[in-house]
Amino acid sequence: MQNENYVIGIDYGTDSCRSVIINTANGKELASSVFYYPRWKEGKFCDPVNNMFRQHPLDYVEGVKSTVKEALKKCPAGTAQKVRGISIDTTGSTPVAVDKNGTPLALTDEFKDNPNAMFVLWKDHTAVKEADEINTLAASAKVDFTKFVGGIYSSEWFWAKILHILRVDEKVRKAAFSWVEHCDWMPALLTGNTDPLVLKRSRCAAGHKAMWHEAFGGLPSEEFLAKLDPLLAGLRDRLFKDTFTSDVSAGNLSKEWADELGLSTDVVVGVGAFDAHMGAVGGEITPYTLLKVMGTSTCDMLTAPAGEIGENVVKGICGQVDGSIVPGLIGLEAGQSAFGDIYAWFKKLLLWPVSTLESDSSFTKSEVEKIKTKLENDLLVSLEKEASKIPVEDSSILAIDWMNGRRTPDANQNLKGAIFGLNLGSDAPRIYRALIEATAFGSRSIAERFESEGVKINDVIAIGGVAKKSKFIMQTVSNVLNKKIRVAVSDQSVALGAAMFAAVAAGIYADVAEAQKNMGNGFECEYMPEPEKAKMYDAIYKKYQNA
Repeated sequence: MQNENYVIGIDYGTDSCRSVIINTANGKELASSVFYYPRWKEGKFCDPVNNMFRQHPLDYVEGVKSTVKEALKKCPAGTAQKVRGISIDTTGSTPVAVDKNGTPLALTDEFKDNPNAMFVLWKDHTAVKEADEINTLAASAKVDFTKFVGGIYSSEWFWAKILHILRVDEKVRKAAFSWVEHCDWMPALLTGNTDPLVLKRSRCAAGHKAMWHEAFGGLPSEEFLAKLDPLLAGLRDRLFKDTFTSDVSAGNLSKEWADELGLSTDVVVGVGAFDAHMGAVGGEITPYTLLKVMGTSTCDMLTAPAGEIGENVVKGICGQVDGSIVPGLIGLEAGQSAFGDIYAWFKKLLLWPVSTLESDSSFTKSEVEKIKTKLENDLLVSLEKEASKIPVEDSSILAIDWMNGRRTPDANQNLKGAIFGLNLGSDAPRIYRALIEATAFGSRSIAERFESEGVKINDVIAIGGVAKKSKFIMQTVSNVLNKKIRVAVSDQSVALGAAMFAAVAAGIYADVAEAQKNMGNGFECEYMPEPEKAKMYDAIYKKYQNA
């Protein structure tokens, strides 16, 4: 049809970049492509033992080139001419040091192999000390700049990461003119407007991670920052004052990038946001719906009208920001620092002996690869099958889900995970079940925090890899929460949310609600709590709280 319009949603996750081409009339996916970051996949620039996780900007640049062009190749001829908009989501807080031109330092020869000049990934926890200092100062300051981010600042966030890099790397400190979030840099790159003083900054990123709020006149005051550390003096003026919601255009695709991707310079690029926030839109969030993005970690999103939230400030979450999820509504964010990552950790633990086979001359290389592939593909499936057979009343092992610290409620990245109640009869399925229950208990603690602070939860929606792949985990979470959970149809709810924002930014739809109505994919299934199991989990949850 001549009046067909398409948009591209680009989702930058922890391990990969994905682009989807979506028909704006009905939300149907025309094509998609995935690019796994090559440097990240090799483990470069990371030190997991010390919680250091960095990503090279070339992984991101190569990702957008590869996925957009590959997805377009899969489409019928003429599709590129009908693309009207692009919007991008990323992980966050994932900031990078840039020069006066807005170029990440790692893209210059001097810093190309320096992890401190790269994007500091969301799960990098090298700034625990700096986060503690921010919290200490905020508690005694005339203005509590952590007020709208739950009252506790996290090492996963903007200022803590910046301060840590400034302290440990003098060369980066001297070369860094400003700092930019990943979700802000990508739209700036595609539009050719990378000047850090004028590029459009995401309300989502600034409000939830950088302590930006209209009540403060923007970012924390110069006085506060300089008192925190003189190394921060003057940086505020090289950052930003204004922020923008993701229904706003960041500009049009530059000639350079239009030529590179095979698109038109008429294509509108929307202001970016974090993956969970755009994913909430793609998952069809409505006011007072708890939308759980369930992947390596979780992000628990909720929206509410500003007039109903009023002056209520929810303690111990990751912030409440006007327009961070849906423009016109207060967006509230919480989450767990590790969810699927905990299952992956247990799998890696059990597979350790397999890694030694490569040096065992009694096995050929092909035999080792066959064994590794078989176990890597089937281990968690087998564990889950056996774990599901264990009655709740026989679940005597208790685990705490803080393997990567605690995000919410009450952020504390110093905390560690634990497993209690082991005996000589504790086998792998029982431990795995305890880990699943622990992640479910962590989910319940978040829901209870919202409700205890006066924010109701009418229903629960789940998106993400775990929600789509594991019926046992989802049923366990439903039982522990004692709430119905609907699972979104789309395998790519996050990228679909980005596409919805692209449609609004390009003027195809008037607002997010209209885009959701026309482009939403609906729900594929629902999980209902099982009353007897829910009651038993109430008792186990009390033990979790007291552990």
